[in-house]
Amino acid sequence: MADNNFLTAHNARHMWHAMANAGEMREKPPQIINAAKGVEITDIEGHTVLDAVGGLWNVNLGYSCEPVKKAIRDQLDALPYYSTFRGTSNAPLIELSVELAEFFRPDGMTRSFFTSGGSDSIESALRLARQYHKLKGQPERTKFYSLKKGYHGTHFGGASINGNSNFRRAYEPLLPGTYHLPAPWDYRNPFDTTDGAVIAKRISAQFEDEIAFQGADTIAAFIMEPVLGAGGVIVPHDSFMPLMRSICDKHGILLIADEVITAFGRTGAWTGSRGWGVQPDMMCTAKAITNGYYPFGAVMIHDKLVEAFESSKSPLASIGHGYTYSGHPVGAAAAIACLAETKRLKVNENAAARGVELLAGLHDLSTRHELVGNARGKGLMCALELVSDRAKKSPAAKDAVQKVQDVAYKNGVMIRTSGSNIIMSPPLIVTRKDIQRIISALDAGLTAAQ
Repeated sequence: MADNNFLTAHNARHMWHAMANAGEMREKPPQIINAAKGVEITDIEGHTVLDAVGGLWNVNLGYSCEPVKKAIRDQLDALPYYSTFRGTSNAPLIELSVELAEFFRPDGMTRSFFTSGGSDSIESALRLARQYHKLKGQPERTKFYSLKKGYHGTHFGGASINGNSNFRRAYEPLLPGTYHLPAPWDYRNPFDTTDGAVIAKRISAQFEDEIAFQGADTIAAFIMEPVLGAGGVIVPHDSFMPLMRSICDKHGILLIADEVITAFGRTGAWTGSRGWGVQPDMMCTAKAITNGYYPFGAVMIHDKLVEAFESSKSPLASIGHGYTYSGHPVGAAAAIACLAETKRLKVNENAAARGVELLAGLHDLSTRHELVGNARGKGLMCALELVSDRAKKSPAAKDAVQKVQDVAYKNGVMIRTSGSNIIMSPPLIVTRKDIQRIISALDAGLTAAQ
């Protein structure tokens, strides 16, 4: 291992960081995280903070989950890799497929297609959606609808359905046939209302109008996050996803739930869709499936699609898609252990309870700091939106947002910024004391940035 002087000297000098400006990273090198334990991370200077980001929405069980680490070590000794393309499989993958079918049974999911992560899962679902319609004799169903402010990864398909220009503009032109509906957002929307039920009805009406214009027989799928994550933790009204489900059913359009963040308990329900009482046609998962300890993902597939693929003798039924690391045995072993711990600890229940406390603390901060325009969240997905003018909802200056983050870090908590949003997604094993620590650090940061 290189010493600290070497690491500091070469930080951001020979690599480009994801989701960052390369020049800015050279001018202000990022924190070098050197160790982690429980729900805390420690940087190269020895400063230890509570990780209110949870890695990147994915370290649900914290950094000391020994069962997952042991499963990885043991599998590396037994079988470190083999392909799962046609003709070969591996033992942990078969076991995992059974476990996932049981876990997702209330969502109607009975099959898995394995990937290397979230963006791969999204790409796979989009391709399977088009393939499904071809098998059903409707080859013109190729278009996709999604939500503005939605985030669906970084592959070309995912970037095309992303609803945030930050992930699109530099890479256009993107995939044709992708269209966006307004976000179900009660703080910022084009409908001049804060009534979530009204917003849900108006977006659903727009979707119906779009379907009539495009032709239902040209639309493959509608995709949404049950709670919009990277777009600012936008929590739809509880009528929204059921409304979109009913419209999709009416017109033969598939509903894909992007559960890369929300699956495995983060919203307080085992899946975000289940929390809204909806069964999608496919669910994209990754992140917490291995607690972030190994790159892995899975597209969960509803019975509705199973028959179309498994009963067809058409050459079109063969899945001409996959990844070198699809169904990686080490990832599968990690996922088996992670799922067992996730269920044993009932992290969904803790996420629900701690989420209520976190959101209450954020609302309290909003009453005491003019910099806070809006506080929102569900389970352990929460955000503060910072503004320079509450009446106008003008986004806070970049340096003010950075000040909140920097001071919070000095006060013992790592938070994440996205535009004018402060986003929190701590491990699902946090305690009431941890929540108080997050609120205290935010209070210090907001005070310093006023």
